[in-house]
Amino acid sequence: MTVDPSYPYWVRQLHSPPNPKSKFASQIQDPPGFTSTTTGKRATVAKQQARKPPTPEETDILKVKKSWEVALAPAKQLPMNAIMMYMSGNSLQIFSIMMVFMLFKNPVQSLLQINQAFARYETPRTRSKMWLVKAVYVLMNLVALALGIWKVNGMGLLP
Repeated sequence: MTVDPSYPYWVRQLHSPPNPKSKFASQIQDPPGFTSTTTGKRATVAKQQARKPPTPEETDILKVKKSWEVALAPAKQLPMNAIMMYMSGNSLQIFSIMMVFMLFKNPVQSLLQINQAFARYETPRTRSKMWLVKAVYVLMNLVALALGIWKVNGMGLLP
């Protein structure tokens, strides 16, 4: 392919094929971690080692692990909520009232939607393990509600 000589050097170089490796360059080994695309043996080995699909047991184990992550998510939010409640103060202001409202709203909403939260992880084989996961999820949301009650008490709104 010929390129017009009026084009800049880099354009002509871009459209011309690369120079073949010299004898000296072919004796130099590739750096560690570099895989050359020109070697036919490595490319065929990579194609032969295709990843096998996961078995149903492996899929169920993964679903249970993911459901545990969902169940423990409210516990990961507790320190953040506790610091926010502490920093918002105990006076009755719109900011602290809205923070307490959100602290009550989110756990109640999570408790009402517990089956929807775990629907994608529940299969006939994992159903026996899911009751403990759901119990931990409920417990963590109840702890978040207890944090809200502590804040409301600190604000002087509880008798």
